[in-house]
Amino acid sequence: MNDEHWLAFVNVVNETYHQVDRERRLLENAVEVTAQELTGVNKQLQLFIENAPTGIVMLDSQMRYLYASRRWLEDRKIEGIDIIGKSYYEISPNISEENKRLHQKCLLGESACCNEDRIIYPDGSCGWIRWEIRPWMHSDGAVGGLIFFSEDITIRKKAEEELRIASVAFQSSDGMIVTDHLGTILRVNTAFEKISGYLAEELVGKNTSIFKSVEYHDEAFYRNLWEAVSTEGKWEGSVWNRNKEGRTVPVWLSISAVKGEDGTHTHYIGIYSNTSDPREAERKILELAYYDPLTNLPNRRLLLDRLNQARIAASRNHVYGAVLLIDIDRFKSINDTRGHDMGDQVLMAVAQSLRSNLREMDTAARLGGDEFIVLIPDLGSNAENAMHALNLIADKLHKSISEPVNLNGIIHTTTASVGITLFSDKTQGTNELLKEADLALYQAKAAGRNTVRFFNDAMHIQFTEKITMEASLKRAMDKGELSLMYQPQVDQLGKVIGAEALLRWSPVDLEVISPDIFIPIAEEAGLIISIGEWALKGACAQLRRWSQDEGTQNLVLSVNISAKQFRKENFIEMVKSAVSAAGINPKLLKLELTESLLLEDVDAVIGTMNVLRELGIKFSMDDFGTGYSSLSYLKRLPLDELKIDKSFVLDIAWDEGDRAIIRSILSLAQTLKLDVVAEGVETIEQRDYLLAEGCCFYQGYLYGKPLSEENFQSLVNSLQ
Repeated sequence: MNDEHWLAFVNVVNETYHQVDRERRLLENAVEVTAQELTGVNKQLQLFIENAPTGIVMLDSQMRYLYASRRWLEDRKIEGIDIIGKSYYEISPNISEENKRLHQKCLLGESACCNEDRIIYPDGSCGWIRWEIRPWMHSDGAVGGLIFFSEDITIRKKAEEELRIASVAFQSSDGMIVTDHLGTILRVNTAFEKISGYLAEELVGKNTSIFKSVEYHDEAFYRNLWEAVSTEGKWEGSVWNRNKEGRTVPVWLSISAVKGEDGTHTHYIGIYSNTSDPREAERKILELAYYDPLTNLPNRRLLLDRLNQARIAASRNHVYGAVLLIDIDRFKSINDTRGHDMGDQVLMAVAQSLRSNLREMDTAARLGGDEFIVLIPDLGSNAENAMHALNLIADKLHKSISEPVNLNGIIHTTTASVGITLFSDKTQGTNELLKEADLALYQAKAAGRNTVRFFNDAMHIQFTEKITMEASLKRAMDKGELSLMYQPQVDQLGKVIGAEALLRWSPVDLEVISPDIFIPIAEEAGLIISIGEWALKGACAQLRRWSQDEGTQNLVLSVNISAKQFRKENFIEMVKSAVSAAGINPKLLKLELTESLLLEDVDAVIGTMNVLRELGIKFSMDDFGTGYSSLSYLKRLPLDELKIDKSFVLDIAWDEGDRAIIRSILSLAQTLKLDVVAEGVETIEQRDYLLAEGCCFYQGYLYGKPLSEENFQSLVNSLQ
């Protein structure tokens, strides 16, 4: 609040007080005025004071409290005590003698103010306020006491102090530069002008990229630098910077990130120091250009150079070599749950494992993030021997990385996925080699991580087919190639009680593609969310059509929901919208979830389920027993049904293990009061065994394959 506003506020409060006081006296003398009207005026005045942005207190002539506003008490951290009637100096014993003398002058009719005054809180800490004192008068004109107005300016004072300190620091002999989060220059000091050759007005508004030196640093260097700043909040090292004249000069640079209240980086501060010894600067810069600053392993630039040399040597000497691409499993969760410091220690531990288990001629490099690469340049000229040696090396590295390590008193076990490709004198170029290793790594991850895979031609064909299928799947909905089929669910009497909606993909001029093939591709490519929404809306539309037929109006339709789709922020609204748009009874819609959903944030899962369950929507746990079956979570989930996976039903005629599992599931469901549907029921013998054990609902080829809408309707009609 500036001085003009402050004075205006004080005048308004003072005028309001006197106006209300005058009205009170007039009202007291007026016969028609009632006590209720007086009370209303007083309430208006009290409401005004209580909500004023300034602290207000009223004292009598003995400096005893008559009234104190909420803001006054909060600003002085006076809480939990009744101050009315108590001495002002008793409540605030640290009032200076000078201020006490001012109070006495004000009790004689004067006013006083102070723009900055230190205040000591009851806990001994200090703050700052600005205040004004006005005397208040009795009706006879005598001073009745004082009214204090005060504003807490502690935050402003701290900001001013920080600005003064920053201003002094900015006059440092080291060059200083401040940018926004995009690298746009906001301010530089005089020392930086001397280092760069630019004047401040020439730099403000420009991007720091004008200092880049492409002769000494490639894009990977700057990418690694900003990756470090992004993850660690700082970076320090030698760089070559281009000045205004176009010359490159060595400097020592320290970058620090400034975070906003939400934790994101809002500004960057760079401090530049001239490097006195050019030879030392060159050594450090070469180190930064070719080595990863965290692990001190070669970086991508040096690795690519050595890989190119190894390829040339392999061709010249007719020997084999290999590239191993290593990715730390679930590294992001380490950073998210244990912090980036722990993540850095894991990376350094992996780097040490690689260094300790390689030959001097081999190269272990960090490409960035949690990705490492190992180059084995000479495995001999015999292909079989080379593969045998490579298997031993890969197994040794894989086991070494997985050994538990002590990180700050915490025993941590790291696992890694490894993709490997072999090269020889007939091998294609460097980029192709890295692509092959990346394909093998992809297969290692797809196999469940913590494993090793070698590149082969079949893998390349499979990858090409996958990419082609992914591109086709992106267009499938628009081309009308996706459809829903309905597999009936029946009770023990063979009566259809509902169905499961199943996706089918029928590309034009091609055979139908199994969901077992295209659903995982849709999951990985992120298409499952849009496809899942399309399927849910289609299922709701089907329920709407069924509601218009007496034979199908009470059927329950189950729809599979992927974990990614369920965790989407707008999932609840999407379901509500689909149900509302179709105008269906939500009690006839059942969402089938998989146990993989329980791997992350179970409480959030339960919360989402509860919201939808309040609408009447039912929930089923699909493929129960094949995934993450935690009983402690299962009893908390608002489920209506468990589905026995078909893998348990297939061999129940002779497999005692499957029978035991089914009995356990049925017993559990009975305890939790859940329905059970057995999937994959194909024979009467399977149905009879399930019925004898207490399972009364079935789904499988015995009662019908997935059917089109028309064929499903015909089936229902035939069973009526």
